[in-house]
Amino acid sequence: MRTSLLLLGLITISFMSCKEEKEYLLYVGTYSVENSKGIYCYDYNPDNGHFSFRNVTPDNENPSYLAISPNGQNLYAVSEIEDYNHMDSGSVTAYKIKDDGELEKINQEATLGKHPAHVSVSPEGKTVVAANYTSGSLSIYNVEKGGALSEARQLIQHTGHGPDSVRQEGPHAHSSLFTADGKFLVSADLGTDKVDFYEYSADSNAYVHAKQGFVQMNPGFGPRHFDFSPDGRFIYVMNEMGSAVTVLQKDSGEYRIIQTLSSIPSDFKGENTGADIHLSKDGRFVYCSNRGHNSIAVFSRNPENGKIEMIQDIPVEGNWPRNFAIGPEGNFLLVANQKSNNITLFSIDKESGKLSFTGVSEEIPSPVCLKFLVR
Repeated sequence: MRTSLLLLGLITISFMSCKEEKEYLLYVGTYSVENSKGIYCYDYNPDNGHFSFRNVTPDNENPSYLAISPNGQNLYAVSEIEDYNHMDSGSVTAYKIKDDGELEKINQEATLGKHPAHVSVSPEGKTVVAANYTSGSLSIYNVEKGGALSEARQLIQHTGHGPDSVRQEGPHAHSSLFTADGKFLVSADLGTDKVDFYEYSADSNAYVHAKQGFVQMNPGFGPRHFDFSPDGRFIYVMNEMGSAVTVLQKDSGEYRIIQTLSSIPSDFKGENTGADIHLSKDGRFVYCSNRGHNSIAVFSRNPENGKIEMIQDIPVEGNWPRNFAIGPEGNFLLVANQKSNNITLFSIDKESGKLSFTGVSEEIPSPVCLKFLVR
């Protein structure tokens, strides 16, 4: 009897060990230059941060930005072009993520706007939004059975302009994200210097401006990407043209600007444009990428008042860092360097938040976007 119980215990432990084993994948969106073949998939090791090539999915032109569904079964990729299917439009493609990590195309839909530069999925996985940069609009889709996309059910057209007559002659929607509870859709528009807020209206079956329709950002700063604090009280906006991070605080139900801080050293005299921004999982640190200065800026963050202070700027060991990603376990940060055709790996000191280059640099043609999948 004791032997049988011991055997049962060993089988149970073995089963639990197998069940807890996770698979880590890294997907890379690229531009269709420098011999890029599409969307690349890598195996990722969370213990040392190393990643190794697994496969590549041929895609239409410029699969520059990716989003993975909350259930981990689908990936969505924009095609950053202006003439999809003989229309003044880019496109967004839905894929099934197969067991081996390969992507199987489900369908492809027009964005009804030029050069979509960003795509996101709602927390419950039922809505996909693409941000059309050149046209300054948001395309909204229903997610159907199996992860397929409907035709664009709504097109939100931004209006207005900024003080820079060359870069801000009209709206340029650069990104959009849902709040964690899915109640609001937030968008950063480089052309109008606005962060816009939308909510779903059951009466009109559409997204409409929320009670607070927008926050007017610093003139000529060009908001690009943003991230939320873990508690949702603060939004951290990376300004492309202003090379600065702006902090928005929610007070009495509305957001207001409480701080704007440069993302580059005061003695830097060259040209720079801000790119991506992310918070650490614990919300203690803010990271952003600088193109031109070619660095990652690291800020410490006060969780109580939301304000930040720069504690490090570190070279990315490449040229023109676009998006970057913090590994699922929070131990490493990976940078997609578009013009030098490489992804570089940095370790994160969880106590100080500071980065150290590991010496790992993987060649890949024109990397732009990095997304992790843990399953």
